[in-house]
Amino acid sequence: MGRYLKRIFSALFFVFLLNVSAQSIGNEEESALKEFQDTNGPSNRFDVFFNSIDRYNVNSAYDWLDTIKIYLSNSQKTNDTIATRLYKVMQTQVYNDLGEYDKSIALAKELYAAKDSLDSSSKKIVLDVLDDNYSNLKLYDKQIEIRKEKRELGLTENVAFYDIYSNLGLYRKARNQYIMEVKPTIADNDSYGLAKYHSKVGNYLRLDNSAPTALSELKKAKAYLDVFLNDISKPKTEEQLFESDLLKAEIEGNIGKCHVLLNEYEDAIPLLQNSIEVLTTSSKNFHKSEVIENTLNLADANLQLERFSAAKKSLNIDFENINTLQNIKRNSLLAAYYDKVENFKNAATYYKRNEKIKDSLTQTQSSIIKQQLVTIVANEDLENSQRLIDEQKQINELARSEMKAKDERINLVFISLIFTLLGFAGLVYAYLKSIKNQRLIAEQKHIIENALVEKDSLLKEIHHRVKNNLQMVSSLLSLQTKNTRSKAAIEALEEGKSRVKAMALIHQKLYQNDDLSVIEMQGYIESLINSVQSVYKKGGHNISITIDAEGTELDIDRAIPFGLILNELVSNSFKYAFPENDENGKIYIHLRKNGEQGYFEYTDNGVGLPEDTEERTHSSMGIRLMNRLVNQLQSKLNIDKASEGVRFWFNFN
Repeated sequence: MGRYLKRIFSALFFVFLLNVSAQSIGNEEESALKEFQDTNGPSNRFDVFFNSIDRYNVNSAYDWLDTIKIYLSNSQKTNDTIATRLYKVMQTQVYNDLGEYDKSIALAKELYAAKDSLDSSSKKIVLDVLDDNYSNLKLYDKQIEIRKEKRELGLTENVAFYDIYSNLGLYRKARNQYIMEVKPTIADNDSYGLAKYHSKVGNYLRLDNSAPTALSELKKAKAYLDVFLNDISKPKTEEQLFESDLLKAEIEGNIGKCHVLLNEYEDAIPLLQNSIEVLTTSSKNFHKSEVIENTLNLADANLQLERFSAAKKSLNIDFENINTLQNIKRNSLLAAYYDKVENFKNAATYYKRNEKIKDSLTQTQSSIIKQQLVTIVANEDLENSQRLIDEQKQINELARSEMKAKDERINLVFISLIFTLLGFAGLVYAYLKSIKNQRLIAEQKHIIENALVEKDSLLKEIHHRVKNNLQMVSSLLSLQTKNTRSKAAIEALEEGKSRVKAMALIHQKLYQNDDLSVIEMQGYIESLINSVQSVYKKGGHNISITIDAEGTELDIDRAIPFGLILNELVSNSFKYAFPENDENGKIYIHLRKNGEQGYFEYTDNGVGLPEDTEERTHSSMGIRLMNRLVNQLQSKLNIDKASEGVRFWFNFN
């Protein structure tokens, strides 16, 4: 039994030695503090401290502080003033990293009081630390003084205000100034610079509650960063890769926060988790604040998805250097959490904490921030001072108590209700007025329609009377025929009677039509031929007549000349074309009108015209009449003689 125990203890001791050895090797490879301690000379240690990519990867800032204090004490004992200054500069940075801003400021001021003894690198570090300290303490007027000092020393070309505007909540102003100052300085092929630029613009848009637009800018930033990382033609240092990872984590964190604003919680969670994991490795205070923001948003997303344990785990983290607004948000989320799990007593506790913080914030910070705004504006642009102060007033108003905000919402609802009622009354008035106008229009339309019906009735009555009058003329000609013995006179009277009937038929067709402006010519021609056949009872009944005028319509000014021309042609065919036998007689009538152009053709296969037709043209009543009628149509009558029959044709408009 003892032998087995001895073997077990030996194995455990061997495993322990391996773990200690591996940990020791890992620490030697990764610990920046050990490299710092192994380096000889304060100047070299200064370079290791400020050039280390992640000096707090293994050892905390407190470990660094203890080590630097030992070296500082030794240099003071040996009266090594150069080494003392260098270690104090490092100590100033560590206090800043720890969030002990007052200590950092005091030490930095002490160093800068003897700035003539500092080299340019140390001066820049001290001023940068002071800048960051004043920013974290919200002493923006002091921060501006430091930036002006850096410009006077040639450490920076101009004084930028956009980050100060952002800290004051003037995100649109910050974005506009950032775009104006930074965009022109970035080359088109600088992928990393463009990634930082779009990341910054996207974050300002997110802070300004423009999440959809911010998401577009942040995705552009991520795309440019991917181009930079995938460009193998440009070698990258370890520091560049580390900074790229931090920038990527910033971008992903801001994209995650946009998804939270858009209620897309499932999309937000993995991005926020990855961002928190990477940014935790950074020593920058800005990244520490981002870790807090991302953690609070992660808690919010899990809370909305009712993953209460995950949300509570995030909210239970004891953050260092959490600012007032973040504390307010954390309390709100804790109150919401306890509301959801029905622990209303704890929820009320956190609501009350927020009320106290908000009241204190409003009372203590309003006058200070207003004074700092005036200082900022005086340095940048005096004419915008009142507008900036007004904008800050709006920001301060947002920090009032929830009860007052609720009262304002009630007032807003009441005012909205009044405007809604006024709008509804306006709509009712407009509707009633519209009904009245529609009634007037309907009455006017009815009057116009009645007038048109009456006009159509009158026109039909006129055409009916004209037709009756022409029939009376035809009857008088018939009576005259019976009282006349001269064969030539009878024929002349019959021809006149036929012409009168052709005109009467036009007026009959018009008053029978619904449309009084045009006459359908196919039906008219058929009726006209029947009328001519009734006059010439002895001939024309065996003749085959083809009429091709389907769909053609003419107005009365053209229809009457056409009727008279056709009357003459058909009458002549019946009388003269088939003197012996009309059984094989054929007549073809063609009439077409396309738009403004028209065409008329009349043919028969009779005996044709006599040889002296041209001489008889001037003496023949029928041909002279047709020529005049064709002239009325602004055309010319064409006559073609064939071996059998004759062809009359003309074009018209």
